[in-house]
Amino acid sequence: MNAAILTNEFPPEIYGGAGIHVKFLTQELSKLCHVEARCFGGQNVDADNVHAVGFSERLKGTPADERFKKILKPLDINLQWAAALDNIDVIHCHTWYSHFGGVLASRLLQCPLILTTHSLEPHRPWKAEQLGNGGYAMSCWIERSAYEAADGVIAVSEGMKRDVMKLYGVPEDRVKVIYNGIDPDFYHPIFDNSILQKWGVDPNRPFVLFVGRITRQKGISQLIQAIPQIDPKAQVVLCAGAPDTQELADECRHLIEEVQKTRDGVVWIQDVMPHEELRVLYSHATVFATPSLYEPFGIINLEAMSCGTPVVGSAVGGIPEIIVDGETGYLVPLKPVSETNFEPADPKAFQTDFASKLNKILANPELAKKMGEVSRKRAVDVFSWKTIAKQTFDFYNECIERYKKQGKR
Repeated sequence: MNAAILTNEFPPEIYGGAGIHVKFLTQELSKLCHVEARCFGGQNVDADNVHAVGFSERLKGTPADERFKKILKPLDINLQWAAALDNIDVIHCHTWYSHFGGVLASRLLQCPLILTTHSLEPHRPWKAEQLGNGGYAMSCWIERSAYEAADGVIAVSEGMKRDVMKLYGVPEDRVKVIYNGIDPDFYHPIFDNSILQKWGVDPNRPFVLFVGRITRQKGISQLIQAIPQIDPKAQVVLCAGAPDTQELADECRHLIEEVQKTRDGVVWIQDVMPHEELRVLYSHATVFATPSLYEPFGIINLEAMSCGTPVVGSAVGGIPEIIVDGETGYLVPLKPVSETNFEPADPKAFQTDFASKLNKILANPELAKKMGEVSRKRAVDVFSWKTIAKQTFDFYNECIERYKKQGKR
């Protein structure tokens, strides 16, 4: 089988959970079939049954709104993919950035199209800040068109499966739930005080850790505003970069600087940290924080859990399918403003609840240790990439057989 993986992110150009998913899924899939990966960047890899080629935009011009470039670039690259692919049995797209190319290539090559649902544009209205209103309308249209054309959909959680069926009317028999995974041999408890000191973290003080992009989706502003209620003996370490917009970056900076005036131990790491060092922070952290407003799955939680750290997370999207409340951490209820506005209806109540759950673990080292051990076991037992790749490969075959029976090939 020749499977085409179409993706914005591919090693070494990774900045989010979708990229991590693609990296490890491709590694394991390559043991089951040949993978032709097409991505954004300068990649040129031909090894271990994977042929990965990166593309750059060719279109030149200045759109009416500078933000429109962020949607015209993917369309440009997607067209190049469609023209360059050949001899493919199944096309597998990751995020809307690849959907246009996937639909075109599946029609040209007469093969099934599969989408993995990492997120859904209608549930991310703040993307209008990043893409402009017209750009956001385009990304929503591209995504809807792809789901209506798809021969199969992989949802990373049961919650995402329900959302896909509700938003786009995808029949249930076309949607398969396959969780994100973790590499427990890489993400395991590992300790090195010098790495903490390198990043300005005191090894002798407990700390809350946040890791994520500066985006509305990740709820970082909610966590920052909760910091005054977190035990002052603990540090709060924010590994937060890659802002969606300059305005959001400025807002985040202002909130952090204001809270740093009121207490010490608030560490903001803006640089992209190597995962070899990030896993050390996961391991040393007393508790990991995921205050997301929207999270289809939350692979970052698995990384922390696999390193033996309990997690406090919002009870949204796929997070409740990862965190076992009271056993591997705590879930914090979040009532959104509406179905299209995921900000908390009562931000102060959410922040207080979140801080109290963090404090409960910070105040009880034995509880933190026990929850960390259960977290590690759950990550290893349930979320193996080898298992996930086999489920994905089997779904490829299912979609190919259904495609043939329908006389499309």
